[in-house]
Amino acid sequence: MGYVGPAVVRELAACHPSAILHGYDTAYFAHCLTGAHTLPERYLERQFFGDSRSISAERLEGYTAVIQLAAISNDPMGSRFATATAEINHHASVFIARAAAQAGVRHFVFASSCSIYGVALGAPRCETDVVAPITDYAKSKVHTEEALATLEGDMVITSLRFATACGMSDRLRLDLVLNDFVAGALSQGEISVLSDGTPWRPLIDVTDMARAIDWAIQRQAKNGGRVLSVNTGSNERNHQVRDLAFAVADAVPGTTVEINTDAPVDSRSYRVDFDLFARLAPQHQPQMTLSQSIDGLIDGLKRMNFTDTRFRASPLMRLHVLQRHIDEGRLTGDLHWRNPQADHRYDRDLVLSPIPGVVHS
Repeated sequence: MGYVGPAVVRELAACHPSAILHGYDTAYFAHCLTGAHTLPERYLERQFFGDSRSISAERLEGYTAVIQLAAISNDPMGSRFATATAEINHHASVFIARAAAQAGVRHFVFASSCSIYGVALGAPRCETDVVAPITDYAKSKVHTEEALATLEGDMVITSLRFATACGMSDRLRLDLVLNDFVAGALSQGEISVLSDGTPWRPLIDVTDMARAIDWAIQRQAKNGGRVLSVNTGSNERNHQVRDLAFAVADAVPGTTVEINTDAPVDSRSYRVDFDLFARLAPQHQPQMTLSQSIDGLIDGLKRMNFTDTRFRASPLMRLHVLQRHIDEGRLTGDLHWRNPQADHRYDRDLVLSPIPGVVHS
């Protein structure tokens, strides 16, 4: 029930029409629908509501694959909620993986991140390079990968080190570089690049993230090893920030681009080598080009009648959603629901009808 999940359940439902798909989410962002005509979770047979920090081991029984997307999912949120980030992104993920292995789950997929390479100037980083996480978010991903590597048994474990996410979603986020640029172009007619524009960023559209996850839930141990960490994206989607800004400006006529040429050097610059993913998953390579991701965002935002010039202070930024939950008394400072009827201890579920948009409680 976040940014990536809607694309994942749609992809899996299309590729595996006979599969039984269940979701599990604490629903921080369930209400953050953006232009969706129907509930994204309509593809699921059941949607469970609960906190991943307190999921029961029994909940993992009976599944062939578990996909762990649940996370406090960027650097500002990781800094603001450092303890919860470690609990959710790291400790809960490792517990879920261990419980899944004990329950006989055959495939476990962990959504990791290329941000684990930290300050990475020079040649594109590959999987054998040293990781150097500099944020709480990136550290949580590294610590989880390290713990997953120690798990024994037969379960095939795949940590997908995703490039920076982008693209339209039924629960859009604008706290991502390309999405931010498109929102600025449409609402303000301008894009402000706070750096000198030279830093590199690898990008991957959410639809291509879903394709990679579909590969990972089917991957055999002989294809990459029983436990695998792999950079997930494509070499063609390594872009300099200024090129992203001008590509968006070209797609939205009349947009001006302001680049802060006097800005100090931005150390958050890294290119990533995706050759291993290309070799291991030739049938699940990213298909979305930069222009297609931009066009999808433009179409989606226009469908929402998006005109908010102050979008960086809006609920389309995930940090603001969490802070509003806290300010209005719904969440505690460590991101537990205050309302006992929404608490993980009740672990409620919805049965979702195959008729789009119809939900049975």
